[in-house]
Amino acid sequence: MGFRSLYWRLVWNNLGVRPLRSTLSVMAMSLQVFLILFIVGLTSGMLTDWRTRTEGVGADIIVQPPNSSIFFAFSSAVMPESLGDKIAGLPGVADVAPVLIVNEDVSSGNLGIIYGIDYDRYTRLSQGFNFISGGAFTAPNQAIADDLAAHGRHLKVGGVVTLVGHQFVVSGIVLHGKGARFFIPIQTAQWIQDAAGRASMFYVRSDGDTEGVRAKIVKLVPDSTVRSMTELLSTISSTNLPGLNPFIHTFVALGVAISFLVVLMTMHTLVLERTREIGILKALGCSKLEVCGLIGFEALVMAGLAIGAGLLLTGVVWGVLRHTSPTLPILIAPVWIVRAIGLTILGAIAGGMYPALRAAASDPVDALAYE
Repeated sequence: MGFRSLYWRLVWNNLGVRPLRSTLSVMAMSLQVFLILFIVGLTSGMLTDWRTRTEGVGADIIVQPPNSSIFFAFSSAVMPESLGDKIAGLPGVADVAPVLIVNEDVSSGNLGIIYGIDYDRYTRLSQGFNFISGGAFTAPNQAIADDLAAHGRHLKVGGVVTLVGHQFVVSGIVLHGKGARFFIPIQTAQWIQDAAGRASMFYVRSDGDTEGVRAKIVKLVPDSTVRSMTELLSTISSTNLPGLNPFIHTFVALGVAISFLVVLMTMHTLVLERTREIGILKALGCSKLEVCGLIGFEALVMAGLAIGAGLLLTGVVWGVLRHTSPTLPILIAPVWIVRAIGLTILGAIAGGMYPALRAAASDPVDALAYE
């Protein structure tokens, strides 16, 4: 018991000698866990949410202008709305719904897209909207909001919401997952965009032969981008968002660097302050390996506390954002929790290695004479 009990007491007592320094070190390391989980969770959540909402429209095929992005916020109104009637006349086509995309102004504090739709044609693509309250718009200045957007902006049926600098009366609130957060009449969207008779894209529902219908649409509009929804959904990933993976890798590297530098600085200072104590331990018979292990274990204890604090901080921020910003999805995969923990431990081990080796190599005679 003697040495093992002393070992544990030394670890906790040494970290408690300078409580403020130890606390700040743990907090700095916990930021690594938080940053990794938050950044990855936010990007993964946004991509997953976009996939879910796109799939929820109920279409089999999407027709876009040439060289269109899979992220509809970059789409423009360059396709004639009358093209929808030509597509609808093709054999095997069940329904066609034109959509005009309106981007909200970033300066307004709301980042998102609005769908200008023909209500009847859009709702025929699937089972229609699931209304929580209210109903379809019946006037040009009315809009439909999904439940998350309504919660985030504190909207109710009959209330007024400002979209792209124009005021709309909320006619209905629906369950999320049907494309955009807000829906307005397509004629109103065309007026706002000064794009009379034009659309950004067409959603198409086939009678079952998706690839056959897709081939016919390609033949009809060879210059347009025609994708099946299966193909589109498979491309909505981090690899297709320029710069996203390098951005994530940069944050991961930054996190490891933070752990390494914090542990290196803290443990190096502790070793310098405990020169005499280390000499006493070696004089009592502690081997170099045991002294090295003591320093390394202290670094791991700090990493463990930082991991706990980082996970707690991530959970608190996630919980707050769920209530304050429900349209900001955060999805944290278990694999990234494991990675964040592993990277923190890796940084702690790397940072504690030099101080541990320095302590193990110290001469007990010189250490005992140290003041």
